[in-house]
Amino acid sequence: MQVTETKNEGLERAYTITVTAKELDDKVGEKLVEAQPEVELKGFRKGKVPMALLKKQFGQRLLGEAMQESVDAAMAKHFEDSGDRPAFQPKVEMTNQDWKEGDDVVVDMSYEALPEVPDADFSKIKLEKMVVKPEESAVDDALKNLAESAQNFTDRDAKEKSQDGDQVVIDFLGKVDGEAFEGGAAEDYPLVLGSNSFIPGFEEQLVGKKAGEEVEVKVSFPGEYGAAHLAGKDAVFECKVKAVKAPAAAEIDDELAKKYGSESLDALKEQIRERLAAEYNGAARAVMKRKLLDELDELVSFELPPTLVDAEAKQIAHQLWHEENPDVQGHDHPEIETTDEHKKLAERRVRLGLLLAELGRKQEITVNDQELTQAIMNQARQYPGQERQFFEFAQQNAEFRQQIQAPIFEDKVVDYIFELAKVEEKEVTKEELEKAVEELEQE
Repeated sequence: MQVTETKNEGLERAYTITVTAKELDDKVGEKLVEAQPEVELKGFRKGKVPMALLKKQFGQRLLGEAMQESVDAAMAKHFEDSGDRPAFQPKVEMTNQDWKEGDDVVVDMSYEALPEVPDADFSKIKLEKMVVKPEESAVDDALKNLAESAQNFTDRDAKEKSQDGDQVVIDFLGKVDGEAFEGGAAEDYPLVLGSNSFIPGFEEQLVGKKAGEEVEVKVSFPGEYGAAHLAGKDAVFECKVKAVKAPAAAEIDDELAKKYGSESLDALKEQIRERLAAEYNGAARAVMKRKLLDELDELVSFELPPTLVDAEAKQIAHQLWHEENPDVQGHDHPEIETTDEHKKLAERRVRLGLLLAELGRKQEITVNDQELTQAIMNQARQYPGQERQFFEFAQQNAEFRQQIQAPIFEDKVVDYIFELAKVEEKEVTKEELEKAVEELEQE
């Protein structure tokens, strides 16, 4: 087997791999010897089939396997000996298309090698971490929001009419064709007007009513209603409005805290402070990470694989085009041309991606199974009722798991650099942090 270099320009590499006919024949022979003890053919005992007959029977099929295995082995040895790591899957083509048994196999292999990423002194990097202490006013605002979410209802004046958003307490009896039907009656039922918890048209007819009024609510059950005997039928509900209640925020006290799983109001306040601190810290980290990436982009320079840059530029152009044309959901659109601006941004992303990947490799930074599983579960919660299906999909799809794993890996490498860099904390206001985040999103 022979590997001959035919191109070595920049990061571009090309080689010719030659596997001789004798090497192929020897490999087929090895496979036949390995299989012989288990082969059983008519007229021969198991393991006693002559080698010549085995070769005639199975040699052609094994020849294809031998060719593939020989080329794969030559490629693997080349990458091991050269230390090259291809940016993409190498392109492999058989040059002698008129090949026949007894000929050597000649294959051309080409690829772009990943560049050598130079070491950098991260201790020279100076970063500023914005620190925001949760203000009591922010805690109070959060408490008010929780109180509104856990709203109570208080009785309106007897003369006041119900409004959208009010709660009416009603007795009702539903009839179809003059006959009451099962499940169509209730007493002291609390119904929030505008909640759309009843069939369409029901709640609207109870707006503008006062406590003590009796109302006939006329509706039609939807055609796709769950109960087949009611689907599409007209119905009349005899309703008595027993109370009309206006929404009111819950009291900010220990009872409110218990509704949200805290033992007391003080404990709830402390949880809010911790949550706000975590939010501020996350925002400050995002700002500091962008500053770090800017520093790294200036600090390190090396040759980039053109194919990687072109692919990234096309992806950026495609993403921006869809952001500018949100009505186009699919990809049935004209080809999108990349610009110099797209290429410049692509070069930055590829450079930083290769730098962080190489640093993570050298420092043996990895994402463990527990971290990956936790990240998948966090994303699964965004699909209520379908968490199990999402989790199973992620477990069966390696490419999707890689998409989830990539940002975790990047953040762990960034944290490693943070530890080496000179980081100074600066106490700022919430407004100053929000401004920094806005500027970040505008870049």
